[in-house]
Amino acid sequence: MTEIDTIDTESAPPHHLSARGWSAVAVVAVGTFTVVTSEMLPVGLLTPMSEALRVSGGLAGLALTITGLLAMTAPLLMAALGRVDRRRSLPVLLLVVAAGNLLCAVAPNFAVLVAGRVLVGVGMGGVWAISGSLGVRLVPPRSVGAATAVIFSGIAVASVLGVPAGTYLGALAGWRTAFAAAAVLALLVAVTAAAILPALPPERGVSLTELPRLLADTRLRTGMIVVALLVAGHFAAYTYIRPVLEQRTHADAATVSALLLGYGFAGVLGTFLFGRIASRAPRRAVLIICAGLAAAVAVLACAGGSPVWAGALLLVWGVAYGGVSVSTQSWTLMAAPGAREAASAILVAVFNAAIAVGALGGGRAVDGGGPAAALWLGAGLVIVAAAAAALGKAPRGS
Repeated sequence: MTEIDTIDTESAPPHHLSARGWSAVAVVAVGTFTVVTSEMLPVGLLTPMSEALRVSGGLAGLALTITGLLAMTAPLLMAALGRVDRRRSLPVLLLVVAAGNLLCAVAPNFAVLVAGRVLVGVGMGGVWAISGSLGVRLVPPRSVGAATAVIFSGIAVASVLGVPAGTYLGALAGWRTAFAAAAVLALLVAVTAAAILPALPPERGVSLTELPRLLADTRLRTGMIVVALLVAGHFAAYTYIRPVLEQRTHADAATVSALLLGYGFAGVLGTFLFGRIASRAPRRAVLIICAGLAAAVAVLACAGGSPVWAGALLLVWGVAYGGVSVSTQSWTLMAAPGAREAASAILVAVFNAAIAVGALGGGRAVDGGGPAAALWLGAGLVIVAAAAAALGKAPRGS
């Protein structure tokens, strides 16, 4: 039995909920997939978005930065929700995401797009934070580890598959159609969640005053430092992967979509591969991820001149990044087993702050030194993340 399996099983559901529990787990997983896909849609749509809205590529990248910054409010949102039943709050937050995507789909200018991205950020942060604590409450104790992995595979699969799918749909029917499709998906998941989820009153309220106490634990603090560096490094490079591929390999839109789809499928494999490792040893998983990601990004920066070679490097990159969400969530749950929602809210805030900083830093690097500069920045940050993971304190078993 893994350490995740043993976390606070006293709050596990009674036996009569177990049959319904896996359906609820599936809905929550699709919900996390939906909101994280919504967050990252601009990654594969930057070129057509910037052209349609008449802004620079660097400015268009702020569509991702803004969403990440708003998701940082997750701890505030969780405190505000207080004792509201999560069966009610989760669908409402999904509706907020749907509204934000719809606003982006019809945006006549960049300002309206920003307003839509604000809504996506607020809703996404809340959904992610709530989802982090639900696995233990929806299935019997023996299945808690598997349920948690499934829920967070939704985030990881979105990170590696949602962007290529959005890019492909954008190439077929336009970038606005991709946002509209995300809005419809969020609406459908909200309705399904309201119908399927059992009553989920909060186990305990989230107080802002407890967050500094949680971060005083060196295991959680080390984990958050690793998350900040690793995720910022990834997004410094990946936010601008489309212009990198277009300029270095002279790939057209269809080829870029195919390359990103290959990256996505590799990431799905990485999600479940690293999920198994991280459930026992999150530090080991993180160190392997950092090694693979830094190597792939650095080699792509200096030797990724052909579509075939770039595609091979993207496969390695995808496998590595596919394990980030599951591995960092496992680290977080092991470091703070008695405060799941609060610790998950901290993770959401740090993760999305890192997305925002990484996308912003990558944009400045692109504007100052071209696409390759963003890749070198990303690789450097990931190497520092590996050092922090190796030298810092990690949960037991790592």
